[in-house]
Parts: sequence; structure tokens; C-alpha cells
Amino acid sequence: MKLLTTRVVLVFMALSLTLAAPSALLAADQECLACHGEAGMKSDAGKSISIDPAKHAASAHGVLGCKDCHTDIKEFPHPKKIVKVQCAKCHADEAKLFPASVHSMLGESACASCHGNAHELTTAENLIPGKCAECHAQEVKELKSSIHGQAAKNGDPDAPKCVSCHGPIHAVKASSEADSTVARKNLPDTCAKCHSDAGFLSRHNIPVVHPVDSYKQSVHGRAVALGKDAATCSSCHGSHDIYPATDTRSRVNHWKVPETCAQCHQEIAREFNESVHGEAVKAGVRDAPVCVDCHGEHLIMDPKSAASPLNARNVSEETCGRCHGDPRLALRNDLPADRLPSYAGSYHGLALQEGKVTAANCASCHGVHSILRSSDPRSTVNAANLAKTCGACHKGVAEAKFTIGPIHVQTGAGPNNPVVKWIRWTYWVLIPATLGFMLLHNLVDFLAKLVRRKPRRESGEVVLRMNLWFRVAHWGIMVSFPTLVFTGFALKYPESWWSKPLLLWESGVGVRGGLHRTAAIVMILATLYHFVHLAMKKRDRAFVWAMIPTIKDATDMLHVFRYNLGLTKQEPKFAKFNYAEKMEYWAFLWGTVVMGVSGFLLWFNNFTLRHFPKWVTDAATAVHWYEALLATFSILIWHFYLVIFDPMVYPMDTAWLNGKIPADHYRHSRPEYFRALKRAGLVELPDDHDE
Repeated sequence: MKLLTTRVVLVFMALSLTLAAPSALLAADQECLACHGEAGMKSDAGKSISIDPAKHAASAHGVLGCKDCHTDIKEFPHPKKIVKVQCAKCHADEAKLFPASVHSMLGESACASCHGNAHELTTAENLIPGKCAECHAQEVKELKSSIHGQAAKNGDPDAPKCVSCHGPIHAVKASSEADSTVARKNLPDTCAKCHSDAGFLSRHNIPVVHPVDSYKQSVHGRAVALGKDAATCSSCHGSHDIYPATDTRSRVNHWKVPETCAQCHQEIAREFNESVHGEAVKAGVRDAPVCVDCHGEHLIMDPKSAASPLNARNVSEETCGRCHGDPRLALRNDLPADRLPSYAGSYHGLALQEGKVTAANCASCHGVHSILRSSDPRSTVNAANLAKTCGACHKGVAEAKFTIGPIHVQTGAGPNNPVVKWIRWTYWVLIPATLGFMLLHNLVDFLAKLVRRKPRRESGEVVLRMNLWFRVAHWGIMVSFPTLVFTGFALKYPESWWSKPLLLWESGVGVRGGLHRTAAIVMILATLYHFVHLAMKKRDRAFVWAMIPTIKDATDMLHVFRYNLGLTKQEPKFAKFNYAEKMEYWAFLWGTVVMGVSGFLLWFNNFTLRHFPKWVTDAATAVHWYEALLATFSILIWHFYLVIFDPMVYPMDTAWLNGKIPADHYRHSRPEYFRALKRAGLVELPDDHDE
């Protein structure tokens, strides 16, 4: 309480002295004003030494009398030569800072140069920027027309003044000095005083959030922090002549961005200006991309960084795809609308999606800044240059004489090569028809067997269906086929939850690709082993003859449908292999050949491109995809029904494990074949183990 009372008394005394000061000082200084109060009084050197009492009283020094500053004057009249007033006696803090400032070069007249006549001195707020303009006319002129100057003109309290950026007027340092607030290294922090303030950004509706923080993480900001010569805020936005991006005078106006970046990146700017994008910018196409559309504005990252929009992982989909994948933009600017999806579904696009950053992306073929129309002889995708462009990755292709054909080919649609179109339409008919038939066949068979199912006498006898040779081949297929399906679809759908674990190490180790190719080799070896077995075992070669389709198979299939639909009561009877087993066997062999040939063409793509037109690769891609769909769903629908879900064998046909099945299955459905087995002594009890 005592402290509070003391403060109140002191404040009251100060106010009393302030209010009484002008009249008291005027009385004490009458001797000085007797001479210096005369208008037009000058020194021998012609300098005005006249004092206007009214102006002095209204100035910042109005509370001071003559002798408060001119302390060496003891008598009147005083000597002609008097000691110069030392401002530092009162302004010690400013005087301490001043010698290190850029203004110290003004010497003894420094105070007056900025503050003016000490007897008419106004406050610092009113000195700036008017007084600064006496020396820095161009800078102040630019500031007044800038977005900052206009804010000050409109009375915005947040509007920056000269000292807001350059620091206190007595401590202003040249930008070349390391501790200057506008030194290259310190400028981001100076701008951040306002532009990293959430309240400031909100009050002024500034749409770019975290600009300084983003800049500090960029290649420019990191380089500047290390003391290197790189772009700072003023390099792009200007120092005093800063305008909003919507102003055509602004250096960051959309149409001026290439020119601004060219200050440092001259050769790149030249390439860009000659490119299709640069030509579009010059033509005033509003959708035409400029530097910041691809590189970003403040957060410009090294393309090697995974976060960069120009990183090999991101450039096609995130950067190029942002425009070339937009159907509205494509329609407005007459651009091909299939570029992004055709790349995404291509060999390169799929490889990139699974993490192979070395796979070709948009920039690999089209270039980075010097992107030219394919009709331009200089273009990397000009027909005459394609072999060289492809040869950058596919060694030996550049020297080969081949027809490259269309590049952007979609598996599912688009203006493709006639062969690719034929493949697509064939499978679009074949897949629905085949899978539809399988579903209908199995559904009718399943329901019919459930309805008329009745207990049968189980004899316990078994017959050998698959000897060890057949089972070894089957085991190879059982291991390889699911692996091929899983690793193949993981390539096609890399964003799926079930494929992501498999792709974790793909960019470095290539786990998915390695597993897929290994499984392909295992399947081919298992198939070859099957044929070698048949060639070596004469008795087992009867398997092939029994698998050859006949007219009876067609009539058997019709008979099964009629029986299951209740149109006949005569139960179907089959030979050793029925039509369903024959269809599956030959479809498997056909699919293995098709998948093997197309897979090898894609695996050994350098060989394919050297010796065949590019449409062969496109056709192989289409065939491999469609055949994979057909094979996968055929196994799920057809084979799994035959060996698992058929009520006659549920829960599983165990022939794949021990080679044997219940003899009763043959006794009822294949009586002639069963009798032949009986005569040959091949029907055995479960305790028998002879093969």
C-alpha cells in the first residue's frame, strides 16, 4: 500500500511539473531569448540561431530550458565559441548504440540530420518515414506505394514503418552486417514478427499461413541459415516495393514469377520460357503453370526429398497430375484427358506405385523445364528422339531400329493400337461370359445337390487319383499361384491395406517383385516337371488321352443342367475325367502359357523393346492383367467349388495331400471307370498304402 501511495505522489508531481514547465522555463530563459528570440538571427557562419519559444514549447524538448542542454554557458553575453551540446548526456542508451549503426558515418551532425532542429524536435513516430526520405527518397517512395505503405496511409496500426524492419533508428545497420535485422540470414525472423503472428494473419485475412516457417524448411531457407547465397523474402517479394500477388506490379504476381525466379535461375528460366508452359504463360493462359505451381511457394524442397512435389514418387501424380489429371482443365485447354490414367496403369506407373523410384515418371521422358511439343524436333518425345529417350533407362534400345508407337496406352480404354483394342474387347466379353457361366453352373449344381441329398453307404474303399509325380507338380502350383495372385494385385493396388506391408521394402530390396518372379519360375518349373513326368511314365501318359475333350463332354454338360433343373431323373455318368475337370486342366495350361509369355516380355523389357514394336509391350501388359483376373476368379469359382464346396466332397477333396479319394465317389458318378479300377485291383481299403 505504501509503495502504491509513493507512485501516485510521484506521478502527480511529474504531471504538475510538466504542466508548469513551459511558463517557468520561459521566465528562466529570458536572458537567452533576449538575443536568440529575435527572428532571423544568424551566426557568423550564416547558420540560423534564432529560437521560436512557441515551437520550442511544443517540441519534444519543450520541458527543457536552455541551460539544461547548454551547460557550459555561465554568463551573458556568452563567448562566441561554445561547446557543442552533447545529446548523449540525456540519451545515453541511444548514444551507446549509435556508433555501430550505419548512420554513424554522418559524424557530429548525425543527430540533427535525422531529428532536425533540437528546439523544434518532434517525436520519433512523426519523423518516420518523412525524415528518412531526405536521404532515402527512392526507398520511401517505393514504401508509400507498397502494400505496407497503403496500410499506413489507411491508418492501420499494424502497418510497418522503417524502424519495424530496420530496427531502432540509432541502431540501424547495413544489410551486409551479420547482426543487421535486414541481413540475409536475419531477414526471415524480421518478417516473421508479423507474418508468423497468427493474430496478425487473421486480422488482415492473409491466406498464406506459416510462410516464414515453411521458408525456413525450404532449400532456400536452409541455405541462407548456413550462410550461403540463396533467395530470401526480399529476393522474391522485394524490399520496399512489396505488393499483393494480385497486383501486376508484384514480383510474385502469377505472370511475373518466372521473371522473379530468373534472377537466380537464368538458364532454367530460359528453358522454361521456350517450353510449352512458358509459351502458354506468355500467351496469357490462366491455367499455365509457373515455377511455384510445381515447386511450391515458400516450402521449396530438394527434389530428392520424399516430401518434395518433384520427388520421383510424387511428380507424376501430385504435380503433373494436378493439371493433366483434371478433366475440366483438359477440356478448357484442349489437352488429352488420358495422360495420367494411362501412365498410372502402365508398366512404369505400376512400378512407381509399388515404390520403384527409378521407374520412369513424366519428367523422365518429357523433361523438367524444357518440355516441348512432340512435334518439335528438339522435344525428347519427338518420334525421332524416342529411341534415345527410352535408351536412357533401357540400355541398347537407342541403337535398335524399332517402331515405338503410342506411349500413353490405357489397358482399359483409350485410342490404343488395334491389337491392344482387340485384346481388350476379347477379354471384356470372355471374362463376364466365363465367370457368369461358372457361377450359374455351380449355383444350380449346389442347390440341386442340397435339395436331393440323401445318405449313401460308405464302403471305406479308396482309389488312387494322384500319384506322387502328379502331387509334386500340384504342390508347385499350389505354392506359386496364390503368391503370384497376391504379389501381382499388390502391384496393381499398392494403396490397399493388404498390399502395404508387402511394399514396405520395395523401393530398396524389391520384395514384391522378387517374390512375383520367383513364383512365376516355380509355376513354370512345376508345369515343365508335369510334362517331363508324362514323357517318362508311359502308364501316366494315359492321363493326357483321358483329358482330351470329346462330343460327349458337351452332351454331359447339358445332361447335368437338365438333371439339376429336374428335367430328367437319369443321373449323369462320366468317364475318368468329366467335362468340368477337362475344362479346368486345359484352361490352366493355356493360362500358364499366356501369363508366362506376357510376363517374360514385361520382365525382360529391354529385350522386348529392342526386338519388337512398343505395341507388343502394351499388348503384353493388357493380356497379363486380364488373364490374371480371369485365372484368379476361375480358381475361386470353379476349382474351389470342385475340391471344397461341392456337397459331394465337402469339406475337402484330400487327393492333393495323399493322392486318394473315396471309391464311392467314382462308384456313383463314374461306374464304368470304377469297374475298370476294380478289375485292375486298384480299389483298396484305407489301410493299404501301395501306390
